[in-house]
Amino acid sequence: MGNGNTGIVHSNTSLLAVEGTLPQVTVTSDEIDEMLAPARKRLRLPKGVLQRVAGVYERKWWRDRENGWKQGVVLAAERAMAKAGIMRDQVGLLINASVSRKHLEPAVSTGIHHSLGLPPACMNFDITNACLGFVNAMTMAAGMIDSGQIKYALIVGAEDVEQVQRGTIERLNAKGSTRADFNNQFASLTLGSGAAAAVLGPADVHPEGHRLKVTQARSGTEHHELCVANMDDMRTDSNGLLENGINLIVDTWKAANESGLDFRSIDYVIPHQVSMVYTRNFSKITGVGMERIPVTFPDWGNIAAEAVPMTLAHIQDDIERGQRVLLMGVGSGLNTAMMEVQW
Repeated sequence: MGNGNTGIVHSNTSLLAVEGTLPQVTVTSDEIDEMLAPARKRLRLPKGVLQRVAGVYERKWWRDRENGWKQGVVLAAERAMAKAGIMRDQVGLLINASVSRKHLEPAVSTGIHHSLGLPPACMNFDITNACLGFVNAMTMAAGMIDSGQIKYALIVGAEDVEQVQRGTIERLNAKGSTRADFNNQFASLTLGSGAAAAVLGPADVHPEGHRLKVTQARSGTEHHELCVANMDDMRTDSNGLLENGINLIVDTWKAANESGLDFRSIDYVIPHQVSMVYTRNFSKITGVGMERIPVTFPDWGNIAAEAVPMTLAHIQDDIERGQRVLLMGVGSGLNTAMMEVQW
């Protein structure tokens, strides 16, 4: 049976650049409280639950409600390619890894491919795995680079949460809603919008890059009904997701250390950005001090698949050459993956 983890060793792939784009409109949790005034009054709910329970004080929405997400992801991708020093015609693979999508067909990647002016020879598709998609996409692209099938990959994603949050507020304010409805839909109010892009390329050609070392992944799909969402409605067993998500992460962590990877001495852990309860639990159980765990959710909310790359982009100037960084994604379903990057 092995240790329960999928272990993937990356042989010749480096992260050449990672960039994020923050939307322009700040929506505070106090403003969400005001929007929820009818529900709070009728259900006798206190103010400040988002701040106290989740630690989320603000989140961002796109100013352009129709195309803001695409403008954001194109900007992040152009910045990342410029920083990596590669041209459009060198990109052999584009993967969109976002949760958000305006339609089922075609793949979101097609519109981004067109907007970026990428060449016809650049393969493109979506990878969706809830909030784990971006880390999964990096792992898959690294395999194609290691095997020599492509030279450069561009991983992108953009989340647009305004629609689901407005819909949630409208449902909770309706006369028939209950406290149980509020608890089930609370997590959707912690979300935030944002965009990210990362460029991966061959490590032997780019000694200046940041080496991808290993990915450790693990599934806990017996919990696939704890969080179920579409673009209008998201229903979450928050306690069940927290408890079982932490257990899955800890099992993955322990198995990785037992196999000799020594994640305990890692310099930075960039976790998926959920809440302060989740982050502190992880810190306590693993012994990784909070000073090694950058958090962005108080100001940005939970930006789904883009939470990890946007947080990495935000703190990358503080990371010193040679330090070890662990990108730790987790997605409802439940799935987790931890990718070690040597800076």
